[in-house]
Amino acid sequence: MNLKQAKQRIVKLREIIDEYRYNYHVLDKSIMNEEAADSLKHELERIESQFPELITSDSPTQRVAGSPSNKFKKVTHSRRMLSLNDVFDLDEVQKWSERATKLLEGEKLEYFADLKMDGLACSLVYEDGMLTVGATRGDGYVGEDVTTNIRTIQSIPLVLRQKIPGRVEVRGEIVMYKKDFEQLNSRLEKVGEKPYANPRNLSAGTIRQLDPSVVASRKLYFHAFSLVSENINTKTWQQNYETLQMLGFRVGDNHAVLKNVKALWEFAESWRDKRLDLEYFTDGMVVKINSLDQFARLGVVGKAPRAAVAIKFPAEEATSIIRDIVISIGRTGAATPVAVFDPVIIAGTTVRHASLHNSDEIKRKDIRIGDTIIVYKAGDIIPQVESVIEKLRPKNSKKFDFEHELKRQYSDLQFERHEGDVVWRVKGLTGPLILKRGLEHFANKGALNIEGLGEKNVEALVDNKLVSSIADIYKLSKKDILSLDRFAELSADNLIKAIGETKNPPLPKFIFGLGIRHVGAQTAIDLAENFKSLDKLSEATLDELLNIEGIGDVVAESIIAWFADPDNIELLKTFENLGVEPQFIELTNAPLSGQSFVITGTLEFMSRDEAGDKIRALGGTFQSSVGKGTTYLVMGKNAGASKAEKAKKLDIKVIDEPELLNMLQ
Repeated sequence: MNLKQAKQRIVKLREIIDEYRYNYHVLDKSIMNEEAADSLKHELERIESQFPELITSDSPTQRVAGSPSNKFKKVTHSRRMLSLNDVFDLDEVQKWSERATKLLEGEKLEYFADLKMDGLACSLVYEDGMLTVGATRGDGYVGEDVTTNIRTIQSIPLVLRQKIPGRVEVRGEIVMYKKDFEQLNSRLEKVGEKPYANPRNLSAGTIRQLDPSVVASRKLYFHAFSLVSENINTKTWQQNYETLQMLGFRVGDNHAVLKNVKALWEFAESWRDKRLDLEYFTDGMVVKINSLDQFARLGVVGKAPRAAVAIKFPAEEATSIIRDIVISIGRTGAATPVAVFDPVIIAGTTVRHASLHNSDEIKRKDIRIGDTIIVYKAGDIIPQVESVIEKLRPKNSKKFDFEHELKRQYSDLQFERHEGDVVWRVKGLTGPLILKRGLEHFANKGALNIEGLGEKNVEALVDNKLVSSIADIYKLSKKDILSLDRFAELSADNLIKAIGETKNPPLPKFIFGLGIRHVGAQTAIDLAENFKSLDKLSEATLDELLNIEGIGDVVAESIIAWFADPDNIELLKTFENLGVEPQFIELTNAPLSGQSFVITGTLEFMSRDEAGDKIRALGGTFQSSVGKGTTYLVMGKNAGASKAEKAKKLDIKVIDEPELLNMLQ
């Protein structure tokens, strides 16, 4: 990015961030998810740090968001209520700590950390122990006088439990807990009113009510995090918390003093999954240099103190810029547009592309190359594009002509789109690309596990027109194989032997290998156990399929459509004519029958797929996530805490790899 490009991008970023902040902090409306706004702000901070000559005093990075409402009397804060800079990874935390150490000429640091609550910042002023003023943060210098309203919050003491002479200011966060938030939104929906987008908006909207009785009717809590008084002598943030508790305030229950950055990061990471079980919402952790003397000497830069940062937990949403749109052809022939964008971290993983589903979806959301998009993870797994931020659209953005690109990118294939269908598909199984995908899937370990039929050999067979369907591999002769440069006598013999050994494959493996849309390995097992043969499965009705646990409308309709397709009917006949007969083996008294397993982390003696195969072979069920039907959670190396926590809640037995091996033996 050159100076001119940076200047143009900065102008647009500032406009959209300012609009978001005005709606969020002044009007209490949300025009986008807070995590997406944080992502835009982080991008702006990065560009400004790269081009410091472009920083201006009116930049959103240089001031605290929000301005006081005209509904209330204004209150000037005795000291500016600051905001915090965000950091997102260990490297940024280390650089922050190194800067502080350098400014303090190598003094030893320790850190005070506490979870960051998602609420409304508020200042409480006490004179000789009596509450006199309650004010919002506003723009950091001037806030709104909401004293009458905050007096209704039960967790705010009207009189300090220990009388302190003179002026005492307590700062903290007004929050609403999850259960109360959900109950209130439910009541609003029942009477036809619009629910609040998040607890922070609800807390802010409540405190700004002109009628204190409305505030009193809603469950709000005040959590203190800072104490300002010339008559109280505390030396650390930890002592600050202890004093606040002594005076009668709630403080965070999950704070800690950490001796170094490594311990600090480990503490923050330990809350990444555990935070989901808290009674309140949090999106990060506030970290301060524990010594108040060091904190004060480090001073302030712009809107934020040098001695504190907010570690943001992995976002479920982020923003990025689309660099290209490509079309992916799956093994079932569906043509799916995929957005390729600048890498972003979502839910702890780096994401570089996301499905745009189909051409209609691109038109509906008006997605163009060059657009800034909001990306999220559906179910924390699959990246999706939520929307486009049109105000950040560059003049040279490019519309995507799906049909033109389909012909350009796959000139050797024919596509069709049936009436009522939103998806373009490869016509038949004649295209070499779809055949390669289908054959690779059929031969892989999860399906028929044909050794020697990897990606390169599959390409050679298809490119040399030795196969025209996945069934044609059973027609191959040694002479055919030797005609390829890749094979000698021994390797040709081995491949023919490996293919021949799969003529009587286990029925579940064969069903999975066919590549029916939405039919994974476990669904294939369920189908095999219910219908016992391929013929009966091919004749299954919608009701029969829906009666199988775990199969819904989409999967059932996909199975019926697959077996109704003329090309697929011909394919099955070819298999039959070539002597391929899938076998169903009834597992009587199977040792793991009725037992379900989930594996988390890395196994030492086998891969996760191999373990899944062994579990299924013994009659067990291999699951991807912990649920009420799970019998065992197997903890491998470097396993995360979230699945273990869920297993504990559901009273599911947790075992290690040696225990699993004993069961499999």
